[in-house]
Amino acid sequence: MRITELTERHAADIVTWRYPAPYRRYDLDGADPAYFLDPANGMFALVDEGDQLIGYRSFGPDGRVPGGAYDDAALDTGGGLRPELTGRGLGRRAIATGLAFGRERFAPRAYRVTVADFNARARRVVESLGFVRTSGFAAETDGSLFGIYLLE
Repeated sequence: MRITELTERHAADIVTWRYPAPYRRYDLDGADPAYFLDPANGMFALVDEGDQLIGYRSFGPDGRVPGGAYDDAALDTGGGLRPELTGRGLGRRAIATGLAFGRERFAPRAYRVTVADFNARARRVVESLGFVRTSGFAAETDGSLFGIYLLE
């Protein structure tokens, strides 16, 4: 697993991803592929050994959820896996691969992730990587509860 530049083909694929319940909130239907290609959004492709797209990682404001208290003390990171690959134990390796890439590319003082409280799988993964929950909040968009986690 490795991080590469995200291509138009990757972006066109990502915006077709549909997740099973209760993860449908992560569906990207209706998303503009151009969003994933805009360098300001900090998106990168996560590919397997055969260069097949298996996910994406983001670095910067894309990892923030409206309603959370954010500052510049840490680099926000986020991402997603191809729907058919979720729940198979790949999350920890995917995020760790992103963190290693981010350290080389951006050299952050710390990382921050925002995780939906309902997503026990994601919470377990980030905690297993050393992230510590520092706060929680309700999203401005729909009132869903989120936690903010920090890795120094």
